[in-house]
Amino acid sequence: MDQETRRFVRERAGNRCEYCRISQETTPLASHHIEHIRARQHGGDDSLDNLALACDRCNAFKGPNLTSISRETSQVVVLFNPREHRWDDHFRQENGLILGLTETGNATVLLLNMNPHRRVMLRRLTS
Repeated sequence: MDQETRRFVRERAGNRCEYCRISQETTPLASHHIEHIRARQHGGDDSLDNLALACDRCNAFKGPNLTSISRETSQVVVLFNPREHRWDDHFRQENGLILGLTETGNATVLLLNMNPHRRVMLRRLTS
């Protein structure tokens, strides 16, 4: 992936994780990653519509996953896709906590482990 693509993805995301919204500025020791929404092992590529900016934690917890299991219904639920979904349709932030508004939002919050104390505190710094 070339530097121009990396720069574009970072700028498009406003230098914030597109999943949990943590700013790169609040995590200077752990650089945000250019993440493949659909992993290469599942046929994903380096096209701009398959790339997102993700903090190291969201990237690690998401891994190659495209879905999770709903705790409410035990059904397979698609994860949040920053290129296809609007963040505000699936999540809201309250005092640094990210709350799911939909099954997709809830499944993504749980799978990506978005609300440990330190991550909530980092979001509060830039809210």
